[in-house]
Amino acid sequence: MIEFIRGHIEYVNPEYIVIENNGIGYKIFTPNPYLFKINKESREVIHTYQYVREDILALYGFKTREERALFVKLLNVSGIGPKGGLAILAAGEPGQVIRAIEEEDEKFLVKFPGVGKKTARQMILDLKGKLQELLPGASLDLFSEDHEINITGDIVYNELDEAIEALKVLGYAEREINKIIPDLRKEKLRTDQYIKRALQKLLK
Repeated sequence: MIEFIRGHIEYVNPEYIVIENNGIGYKIFTPNPYLFKINKESREVIHTYQYVREDILALYGFKTREERALFVKLLNVSGIGPKGGLAILAAGEPGQVIRAIEEEDEKFLVKFPGVGKKTARQMILDLKGKLQELLPGASLDLFSEDHEINITGDIVYNELDEAIEALKVLGYAEREINKIIPDLRKEKLRTDQYIKRALQKLLK
């Protein structure tokens, strides 16, 4: 298994990134691709998980080992595949998911794309009591509206459009996204920040 890849980010789109290492470009699916910026001057480390099935061979990548560990745990839950796991981790931190599982908060868990009541209950049955030890330092207030987002860099209009496409890739319905677009248009954020802000609103 590939533990991590260190290289230059060559390409970013709403679904995946491409990282170049020794002349090879690795296609890596990741929860929020726009957390990674194209930069041929610096090297990025991506913690990877190789997913193998009869008809699938894919790499999934994360900023931290902790995110990857939770992704692997989620894949072991009946009803959750890689796409569902990415959607759950897309806000960038696993803390709120852990709290929801520990508190048996099904109403929160079913807000994720593809997670119904049966899958939410299975998540709780399979994972409750097993994640705090796995991620002892996880924050539990990651979706709070009071959570500060720092704005840096130049803002361009199409960053909101990129964020909307990324939300669709994660499985959110267009009607759900359309409800929050007016509020998002009032803010000037980077693409990854738009995605995080949108998830705060979608998961309320």
